[in-house]
Amino acid sequence: MNNKTIRRVLAYIRPRFAMALLSLLLNLLTVVLTLLIPILVGRCIDCIVGPGQVDFARLADLLVKAGICIAAAALLQWLTGLLNNRLTFCTVQDIRQDAFRHIHRLPLRYLDSHPSGDLVSRMITDVDTFADGLLMGFTQLFSGVMTILGTLVFMLTLNPLITLVVVVLTPVSLLVARFIARRTYGMFRQQSVTRGEQTALIDEVLGNEKLVRAFCREDAVVEEFDGINERLADCSLKATFFSSLVNPSTRFVNALVYAAVALTGALTVLAGGGLTIGGLTSFLSYANQYTKPFNEISGVVTELQNALACAARIFEMIDAEPIVPDPENALSPESTEGRFSLEHVRFSYDPARPLITDLNLNAEPGKRVAIVGPTGCGKTTLINLLMRFYDIDSGAIRLDGTETRGIRREALRRNIGMVLQDTWLPAGTVREIISFGRPEATDDEIIAAAKASHAHSFIRRLPEGYDTFIPENGGSLSQGQQQLLCITRVMLRLPPVLILDEATSSIDVRTEQRIQKAFASMMEGRTSFIVAHRLSTIRNADTILVMRDGDVIEQGTHEELLAAEGAYATLYRSQFEH
Repeated sequence: MNNKTIRRVLAYIRPRFAMALLSLLLNLLTVVLTLLIPILVGRCIDCIVGPGQVDFARLADLLVKAGICIAAAALLQWLTGLLNNRLTFCTVQDIRQDAFRHIHRLPLRYLDSHPSGDLVSRMITDVDTFADGLLMGFTQLFSGVMTILGTLVFMLTLNPLITLVVVVLTPVSLLVARFIARRTYGMFRQQSVTRGEQTALIDEVLGNEKLVRAFCREDAVVEEFDGINERLADCSLKATFFSSLVNPSTRFVNALVYAAVALTGALTVLAGGGLTIGGLTSFLSYANQYTKPFNEISGVVTELQNALACAARIFEMIDAEPIVPDPENALSPESTEGRFSLEHVRFSYDPARPLITDLNLNAEPGKRVAIVGPTGCGKTTLINLLMRFYDIDSGAIRLDGTETRGIRREALRRNIGMVLQDTWLPAGTVREIISFGRPEATDDEIIAAAKASHAHSFIRRLPEGYDTFIPENGGSLSQGQQQLLCITRVMLRLPPVLILDEATSSIDVRTEQRIQKAFASMMEGRTSFIVAHRLSTIRNADTILVMRDGDVIEQGTHEELLAAEGAYATLYRSQFEH
């Protein structure tokens, strides 16, 4: 998984290969200039030719060259930082864009089975952690590797024997770092997963704080949070502790390298082995520069393990099986008659628990079809199947004689308007919320739709009328006002098929009566599916379907079903006879 993740990251970097190559080149130049400085310093020391004897002319020339190298290295390092930041955050931008686009291609089955907080954690927290690790990799990993290679070259030019001592001791540091890093990847992945659980819980609780308080669940929620938080602290502590062992371990090995170089170099100078005091000073500086990147790389490896664990979770979401695409020859009707037929439909959310086993239904154009039944009988599932939010397991659903799987989803949904029991309003002005499905609508059309839904009066009382900004999920608007805006949004589109799923559940009785009249006018000539618990709202339906356990058990008009003395009659009397 680690290698696969690295390949995916490199694939995202590939479009900016020139930028990465330039960054490496600037890194190389910076390292070369940095490594020239110890040589120049060593030669400065060798300008002392005896007691009180200094070659000042040569010393001045060397100091000027050292100053130029320091200034040039600083400038190149600044330019490299700019490039690395741009490369990192442009790459992260592409990953976030792909992740967000892919969310819209995922089947609702996937979204329903994954907490929204966990998906948010992957797109925000995990991507940010990955960005930090990637940036550290560019800024420290590459420069560290180049510094190691560069110092080896410079040390070989000074004294191959002492260089051999350094090279022999180097693998010890690498083995220690690799041993610890390989064992911390799983710990960082567990940390990322647990953090996703925590984000999901926080998102769920904050979005439903009223319910939490209404049912006095504060202590239970805090206890659940404490449990997740304790697990997060535990796995974070383990990951951080074990990964932090890399740095002191490599520092110990590096100190041994430095001591070995100092001892070997001093003996070489005393033995007259061709190494000067200035040369030894340069060698010790190189030994220090050689070992320093190992400390930095050990820290980078730790961050990269964390970053790759987070990247793996992001790529898991991006690689999730997308929704089955529409066939190439799928139809895109601009308008439909609204004739729906369901033939021997089978469907279940979980294969082990069948829900709809053999559903048959005909809805004629312009007719009002009401769907009633106890909770969990399959009413909302039927709506999900009509909209192709879920695809059926077997059977067929046809619109105007064409199976819906042969119609492009966009075209199918463009011909259906939905008002659900659960309202959702995007952040924006009232005008933008109403025109969500028809951005090109004129102000007159928006106001006419608002008047038809009886929303115009309360909109006028808002601080800025139709230009009032409403935050996500309605802000301070009442549930009934939010519902009215949802109804207005559909009235503005007036598609040939309407789906009303408990559309007036949050509206007072007086307003409901007005809206029912507006609905009656809107449903003229349109096929309408009405899901309702209050049977008083569906008396005038052309057909009433009574569902139980995913099947239609009764079908007819209000009067016919009452006369049949079946399930509908029992349900009706339970609401109106006391």
